[in-house]
Amino acid sequence: MLEQLLIFTRGGLILWTCKELGNALRGSPIDTLIRSCLLEERSGAASYNYDAPGASYTLKWTFHNELGLVFVAIYQRILHLLYVDDLLAMVKKEFSEIYDPKRTSYNDFDDIFLQLKKEAESRAEEMKKSKQANKPVNNNVGKKQGKVQNGSMEGGNKKKSGGESGDDGGDGNKFKGHPLENGNNHVGNGEVPTRGNSKENKISDTGAFDVNKLQKLRSKGGKKTDTFVNKGSKVEPNKKVTKKNRIWDDSPSESKLDFTDPVSENGDENIAVVVADQGKSMMDKEEIIDSESDTEDEEMTKDNKVETKKKSWFSSMFQSIAGKANLEKSDLEPALKALKDRLMTKNVAEEIAEKLCESVAASLEGKKLASFTRVSSTAQAAMEEALVRILTPRRSIDILRDVHAAKEQGKPYVVVFVGVNGVGKSTNLAKVAYWLLQHKINVMMAACDTFRSGAVEQLRTHARRLQIPIFEKGYEKDPAIVAKEAIQEASRNGSDVVLVDTAGRMQDNEPLMRALSKLIYVNSPDLVLFVGEALVGNDAVDQLSKFNQKLADFSPSPNPRLIDGVLLTKFDTIDDKVGAALSMVYISGAPVMFVGCGQSYTDLKKLNVKSIVKTLLK
Repeated sequence: MLEQLLIFTRGGLILWTCKELGNALRGSPIDTLIRSCLLEERSGAASYNYDAPGASYTLKWTFHNELGLVFVAIYQRILHLLYVDDLLAMVKKEFSEIYDPKRTSYNDFDDIFLQLKKEAESRAEEMKKSKQANKPVNNNVGKKQGKVQNGSMEGGNKKKSGGESGDDGGDGNKFKGHPLENGNNHVGNGEVPTRGNSKENKISDTGAFDVNKLQKLRSKGGKKTDTFVNKGSKVEPNKKVTKKNRIWDDSPSESKLDFTDPVSENGDENIAVVVADQGKSMMDKEEIIDSESDTEDEEMTKDNKVETKKKSWFSSMFQSIAGKANLEKSDLEPALKALKDRLMTKNVAEEIAEKLCESVAASLEGKKLASFTRVSSTAQAAMEEALVRILTPRRSIDILRDVHAAKEQGKPYVVVFVGVNGVGKSTNLAKVAYWLLQHKINVMMAACDTFRSGAVEQLRTHARRLQIPIFEKGYEKDPAIVAKEAIQEASRNGSDVVLVDTAGRMQDNEPLMRALSKLIYVNSPDLVLFVGEALVGNDAVDQLSKFNQKLADFSPSPNPRLIDGVLLTKFDTIDDKVGAALSMVYISGAPVMFVGCGQSYTDLKKLNVKSIVKTLLK
């Protein structure tokens, strides 16, 4: 049974709902659809599952891009209504004929809708009956199975006769009706056919499971790698990397690295040296995009010249699309394929790039092409808008403001850093601490990585360099209890912020993910930051989705706490392959709050959305 059908504008104005249906929806499926799909460029799927306490709905929708209308049908997920797509198409066609931008009420559309609903239901019923009528009924199945079970020799004779009359090449059709096709394998009688064109025969002929051949291939492969290494060594045999001796003199120059740990005897002077050497954090510096438009325009003109020489599909498409009133999906496919390939070369996950292109196609299909414009430029402009919309945070997270608000309430602001192994959680935690110190905020570190050897010592070194307190209990302790005691200690000593360092863990490690979920549930932090590398591509989707899934599955709370923001590390090592930022934001919905771009405490900055979008589409 159809629960509801709505028609509203892109601006959110509801034009019509069916009063005859009149079913009260549980939860807020339409609001969730707008927030999670339409505003987040996930509208290409045209289907969304909504779960609410006591109800689970499926929402399907279609757009009329020229008029800026959205048509949404809602029904119980368990029903699997087959006529909904057909009904939406008919409603879209009929409503577009009577639509007037000045009208806000369409009560006369109720009767039209009910008639369309009856037509769609009857059409779906007829199709179902025709499929059942055309379904072949094989009454001889039992007889054939009886022949197979009682007459295996018959199959063997067919095989022998086929083998005697066949040539060396064999014929796959000769083995039709063989007992092997019905699952009766005669391996014990030696009757397995050794020739033919079937997949089973190919596997047995090639010897894919022959261990001896596999070992030979491995030995050959090892020889090839050895020869490759030898060739490489012959090319440059004289080059040797020699380590330079370190000069330990009494007065080293400022340009040299400081190999000493700025510890202890005069700690205040040491922290002053650190601040003087490293200066102001990049978080507080406004990143100014250089005026590279001239150089980029020159590059674009060069590319355009090359394209015209090669007679690329851009120019041919412009010629073929000229004079068309509305864009069709077939017109957009080449341009979107080029955009997908471009995004994937920038390290965007393939799944994300494909969904983005589907969403852009859904937003452009049916629109009129402006005069003297190409489909490629129209698609690129739509993709640029979509990327800006995705990367721009849905809600503002101002840590400094939230810290002062928590301070007024007399409690510390707690940030938990989570992520996989080796991404730089402890280092970037220290960068965040350095940034907060510059804003006169009292910071305390909590060493809750009680799993990895050396983790406590590493955090202790950062705390010593920054001259901030650290709460630690050593190793093999429950990190949830350590974090809880650290927060209590921060309340006693007047610390404004507690930065909780956790152990790195793979997203498939169930015991460690269960421990992390417990830590977040017990301590209820103000911010959960996922620390991820900018180097990852497709793996970013797997990491973030599984982290959120495990945190939800292992949490005893009905409203589990998920990832609030992303800290992207090693951003200075990827050149223009910035796609991991897009993949992480798209899959989690959480904004990129910090970007690590170096090894010093100042190398932490904000994500520049315009710069990222320009790089992705360059």
